[in-house]
Amino acid sequence: MIKTKSRTNHPMGFLFSAAEASIKKPGRKDMALIYSKAEANIAGVFTANKVKAAPVKLGIKRIRSGRAQAIIVNSGNANACTGKQGMQDAIEASELVAKSLKIRPSLVYVCSTGVIGTLMPMHKIRPKIYELAGNSGKAQLEDVAAAIMTTDTFPKIISKRIKVGNKIGTIAGICKGAGMIAPKMATMLCFILTDIAVEKKALNKALADSVEKSFNRITIDGDMSTNDTALIMANGMLGNTLLKEKSPAYKSFKKTLDAITYELSKLIVKDGEGATKFIEIEVRGAANEKEAEKAGFAVANSSLVKTAIYGNDANVGRIMAAIGYSGIEFNDEKVDIYLGKIKVISKGTSAGEDKKANKYLTDNKEIKILINLNKGKASAKILTCDLTEEYIRVNAAYRT
Repeated sequence: MIKTKSRTNHPMGFLFSAAEASIKKPGRKDMALIYSKAEANIAGVFTANKVKAAPVKLGIKRIRSGRAQAIIVNSGNANACTGKQGMQDAIEASELVAKSLKIRPSLVYVCSTGVIGTLMPMHKIRPKIYELAGNSGKAQLEDVAAAIMTTDTFPKIISKRIKVGNKIGTIAGICKGAGMIAPKMATMLCFILTDIAVEKKALNKALADSVEKSFNRITIDGDMSTNDTALIMANGMLGNTLLKEKSPAYKSFKKTLDAITYELSKLIVKDGEGATKFIEIEVRGAANEKEAEKAGFAVANSSLVKTAIYGNDANVGRIMAAIGYSGIEFNDEKVDIYLGKIKVISKGTSAGEDKKANKYLTDNKEIKILINLNKGKASAKILTCDLTEEYIRVNAAYRT
């Protein structure tokens, strides 16, 4: 794998544009268009919430074809819980993009993020779609990453280059998300673009596996969105031999994709609404991976654990309590817990290292919690952040 350069490497054949529609508030670009010069294979993963936004429902229907050429996205309005009108608006947006770019509507995917339960202001959106199509290629991927933000404080973008045969291909990913983050999937939009030719089946498997190990293992507040969408487009403009699951370069492609989704996941958690600390929880010694996940999420979603870390208080009894109600089978008298390298729980009992542990929390913005259940060989890592007064302020005034 070739090391990522400091600037973003853009995959060949993708054009970008961004525009200000003032959907929620004026003063920033809040619509963007991603356009591939050639039809691309596409794979997607969508929210597991039974309440799905209109764009998600449309995307789930269109993804069956495995083909795409454009993504139109807006922030400020989720177009969720908007009934038949919401679906009509999503379809109309795709048709306007298709007409402007002279492609089939079925090749256009619509994504929205923002306030739930408000109809889309189509009188603002229609003219901006024509503007976006006309300006295609006049923006950078960084501009798209900025346009899709809601409560995010910075755009999130990761790009890597890899060798495929005798060619150098690029995979670039952007995402948004800072609140309403819970697994299956985390509340977010994610768009991954590559100029590498990848078979539909292989692309689906690669994305599904990557999401399971990244976006499905982060939590900020335990709330699941109606709009979560991760899409990957592979337009093949690198000109490589089509990658299949058994192709020599597929393993490298998958490893690079895994790295991109994991790094994007970390950026989401680090930008958690009101967060001051990034927390990695690693559970080892579990009977199986699912039990490791369950234990990790119980700790990660505990408001008591998250507020203690915010307050630099190594109240590790809260961690033990969370493991206890996680629903897994384990012997509490065999559990060891570390904060950083400090052993704070030994065989289920306090190790008496509160002062050292409190100092560790005070001195560090990135916190590592290691839990060893000492039962089996399985493990899992869960990412989260602390819980602060600022989170309440942000969400109390979200619509105003």
